[in-house]
Amino acid sequence: MESRQEDSMAAQKQGLSGGNDSPEEAQQHIAALILARGGSKGIRLKNIKRLAGIHLIGWVLRAAIDSGEFNSVWVSTDHDEIENVANLWGAKVHRRSQEVSKDSSTSLETIQEFLKKNAACNIQVVCNIQATSPCLHPTHLKEALKKIKKDGYDSVFSVVRKYQFRWKEVKKGSDECTQPENLNPAKRPRRQDWNGELIENGSFYFATRDLIVKEGRLQGGKVAYFEMEPEHSVDIDVDIDWPLAEQRVLRYGYFGRGVSLIFCRVSGCLTDGRVFLSVSGEDMVCVHSRDTTGLRMLQNDGVEVVLLTSRDDPVTQSLSGKLKTMLSCEVVDVGDEPLKDVQEVMEQRKLSWKNVAYMGNDISDASCLNLAGLSGVPADASKEAANAGSFACRQAAGMGALREFAEHILQQTEKAKMQMKQDRIDRNNF
Repeated sequence: MESRQEDSMAAQKQGLSGGNDSPEEAQQHIAALILARGGSKGIRLKNIKRLAGIHLIGWVLRAAIDSGEFNSVWVSTDHDEIENVANLWGAKVHRRSQEVSKDSSTSLETIQEFLKKNAACNIQVVCNIQATSPCLHPTHLKEALKKIKKDGYDSVFSVVRKYQFRWKEVKKGSDECTQPENLNPAKRPRRQDWNGELIENGSFYFATRDLIVKEGRLQGGKVAYFEMEPEHSVDIDVDIDWPLAEQRVLRYGYFGRGVSLIFCRVSGCLTDGRVFLSVSGEDMVCVHSRDTTGLRMLQNDGVEVVLLTSRDDPVTQSLSGKLKTMLSCEVVDVGDEPLKDVQEVMEQRKLSWKNVAYMGNDISDASCLNLAGLSGVPADASKEAANAGSFACRQAAGMGALREFAEHILQQTEKAKMQMKQDRIDRNNF
């Protein structure tokens, strides 16, 4: 994850507007900021609860980092667990004070504190992204930011078009009759004859530093809106929203750029870790056919498979030759800490972490799980591995977890291909 933000940083240093700006404009620092307080009242620690296998905040962090538009991507929080997840996704962390961590604290107050305490960064534009908007895409942020960088707006916020008739509320016990607020009942329009209304959807708010600090506003000055499609406008406040949001994000969420290689631990991922002893005294392990099918599905889609066996485990060592033949894949022996051996394989293939998926189950896998573009753990993984992985399988090791993670990878890859194809269409037509 960190490599993607580093790529974004490098791009920003080359200039923010295609190289035609003045030196002052070209060095302007644009930051993305996600506010993630630990004291959510509707759903406990909602911001890091897993939605479709991924931390809720991970969906917007991935979109922000992959947009390539920000010099820095931050999470403002008062909670250790949220800080750990933010680091996992490659974001910087601003530990907010107790003064702006109350139920009554406003977003404006929190952002003002962030700018004050990070004055050395010389941040000139802030994009406040809501963690509860999992269908946000990099293109939304890129197009909205153009209005500030190219068109000179001071603030830009996201909206969605609604087709709802509004009526005036009448207080209980009042003799007053309700009145229409946005329609004439005598000439009630059909949906196709009405443009609807633009409503804030809370997905993101861009604002200049001067507007936030000097005027104390997130919206003001020269104001513009960015209209998002209804399918990308998702908000989560209470538990009942969760299953609906999960269905929506699986269909319309942003799934990254895809991967070209997967590393998978044999013991504890491909197998359940148990060893059987035959009558003849031979050690045997069990491999689920669903998992081997999952690996073949990845190979058929062009994803290279590398299985990792432990040098200290004679059972998986003896299994490696059979797996190599059966799955036509490479098998690599790794030490107690697999990071070094994995990086050697990546260097040979000239791959960066964002192009790699990793499946592990133990504390020794945590470093690789943290760095991989996509990372998965079986349901029975250790706590350390589960905290480091971005996708938590419902199945246990050796019981179909690898197939589940493979399907997740393929889904993300397909989404990425469709999104890149649409981006090309948009660039060619507009």
